[in-house]
Amino acid sequence: MINIENAKIAFSNFLKNYNMDDGKIALKVKHIYKVSEISRKIAVKNNFNEEEQKLAELIGLLHDIGRFDQIRIYNTFIDYKSENHAELGIKILFKNGLIRKFVEDDKYDEIIKIAILNHNKGKIDDGLNQKVLKFCKVIRDADKLDIFRVLTTEDFKDAYEKEDLSNELVTEEIVNEFMNNKYIIYKNRKTCADIMISHIAYVFDFNFRYCLEKVKNEKYIEKLVKRANYKNKDTIEKMNEIINFANTYMDKRLR
Repeated sequence: MINIENAKIAFSNFLKNYNMDDGKIALKVKHIYKVSEISRKIAVKNNFNEEEQKLAELIGLLHDIGRFDQIRIYNTFIDYKSENHAELGIKILFKNGLIRKFVEDDKYDEIIKIAILNHNKGKIDDGLNQKVLKFCKVIRDADKLDIFRVLTTEDFKDAYEKEDLSNELVTEEIVNEFMNNKYIIYKNRKTCADIMISHIAYVFDFNFRYCLEKVKNEKYIEKLVKRANYKNKDTIEKMNEIINFANTYMDKRLR
């Protein structure tokens, strides 16, 4: 059995090891709680049983646990400048048995491991069984949905490593990948505007209707682009094309 309240207490105790006055730490704590909450909502809306709902919520609570050491050691959220935060999280949880503070029964360990390791990959690993796969889909959707909230409400600097994006340019290769409904390969991004396009491309990877509806109804994409206040004419035109393409895609998916 999963006791989600005990897991939340364990998470609060875990956070005592970190500086909560650090804005990046505080941002990530809020994100984790939101993702956990969204994961539960997705599970409920898709008729998961009660234990599965708790497991989805627990995975949400644990999915970014590697971020805190990433910030403490490297002072960045960018994996290629530090290390893969999902893999770091698995080390933290399982190397010395910390996972048992969050859930006593080890029967969920494999699902938790695989879901965390897949939450930030370009695509989910092939060959997973259906039970594991559905939890991978839940955490990926919940994470991406809350990232839209973060990008439209929190400090730009934490996501793009600069506060002013107004003079940013877009790379044609990135725009073309987007227009082909493709996940943007992170290493191909050259500008902060490219990074923003890669975030907007999350819509192509949503598995659950609830998340697409939320992005559409909250107008997250429009809010995100508007926040950047782009000044370059070509960037403005390309971003408007991207907004229209994304909205058309979502409309088709939601019919």
